[in-house]
Amino acid sequence: MALIRTISGVRGKVGLDLDHQVVYAHARAFAALQPPGTILLARDSRPHGVELISVAAQALRSVRRQLMFADLVPTPTAQFLVPRKRLAGAIVLTASHNPVEYNGLKFIGSDGCFLGSEQTAILFARADQVEVPEEIPVGRITGRDLPDAAGLHIIDILDLSCIDVEAILRRRFRVVVDTVNGAAFFALPAVLEALGCKVFRIHTTPDGTFPRGAEPLPENLSDLCGAVIRHGADLGMATDPDGDRLALVDEDGNPLGEEFTLALAVDGFLRRTGSRKPVTTNLSSSMLLDHVARRYGIEVQRSAVGEVNVVNMMRSAGGEIGGEGNGGVILAESHLGRDSLVGAALVLERLAQEPRSLSAVKAQMPAFHIVKDKISVEGYDPQEMIEGLGRRYPDAEVNTVDGLKLQWEDRWVHVRPSNTEPIIRIIAEGPTAEIAQELVAGVRSTMGKADG
Repeated sequence: MALIRTISGVRGKVGLDLDHQVVYAHARAFAALQPPGTILLARDSRPHGVELISVAAQALRSVRRQLMFADLVPTPTAQFLVPRKRLAGAIVLTASHNPVEYNGLKFIGSDGCFLGSEQTAILFARADQVEVPEEIPVGRITGRDLPDAAGLHIIDILDLSCIDVEAILRRRFRVVVDTVNGAAFFALPAVLEALGCKVFRIHTTPDGTFPRGAEPLPENLSDLCGAVIRHGADLGMATDPDGDRLALVDEDGNPLGEEFTLALAVDGFLRRTGSRKPVTTNLSSSMLLDHVARRYGIEVQRSAVGEVNVVNMMRSAGGEIGGEGNGGVILAESHLGRDSLVGAALVLERLAQEPRSLSAVKAQMPAFHIVKDKISVEGYDPQEMIEGLGRRYPDAEVNTVDGLKLQWEDRWVHVRPSNTEPIIRIIAEGPTAEIAQELVAGVRSTMGKADG
């Protein structure tokens, strides 16, 4: 598999596609693009992160860049810190939701947002021209310039105007946390405890091992579901390794799926603030968000998949809240990036607004069912595989902003190349799981390729 380079950054298998030379070249190219000033370095808990962050530091020092070292913090904390500390940008060593054998680099601009498509294209072109030394001295960075980086982030969350801290404190929620031994191991329990929660921890040892699938998908959360029941908790919360995505488990130990996180957070935000600004999400996110927005007479805007695309649309519309259906909540008052810590606070805000359990709140919302599938594209042109699908569905509304989305009144299917893996993603939603599955099966059949 080749190195993957998209608007989501760079990622690959360590020692195969991603090595010291790749990290050095891209870190140095990033430094050349950013304005004068200090660059923040951070990482998730992957075992190779310590070594790779040292390589990135060597690259930045080679062009006399000043560094600020945050070490092991969630990606959203790094995004939050850049504008607060008036930094020139940040590099986070992480492969997000990919398995532990992967690592990568996420590039954050001086505004705290990921680089856009034009900037990343320039960065990659420059990286290809960097002269990398044959020997890159690799040491171990000791100490941290920001030992309380997560604390600064948490203090800011507690001061958000859309969070009624006193109301949440009165509820004394019992929450089980599963951070897949990743970067949110400290920050997520800490923000919950600051909000008066009794926190029970599982998989919160940042030792670089992932005891479950890295994505907080329902099929990966059996340990969390059992722990919620065992502790008599009000809910469970799970993140991915770099802490930008949040998934929920209700008090009965039922995983609710990542799509529900954004809908619940937006519902709580709109109830609390009365905002009239549009809500922004991507083309692959659930119609559940449209239902929530209609309650308040709010428009939903949809961008191409990718955090930076959602952020850019939020900015252009003056949006206050948005995100992606993978559990990524974006709150402009905090910072313009997906954030599991902010998402957790907004979920508790919504639950504190009425004396209902999480399952009862979910029962108030309509039932939509999403089915997600993927097809390997190694050796194929993904765009060629997608082209022509629209002609097979003449009754559908066609959107080609990002791959191909076919939309009907009560269902849709979205087919697009992944930004992070060599696959085509197929995501469908309908009023029943059977309808969504039929849409996925129909697309797979039409494309004429199974992924084995």
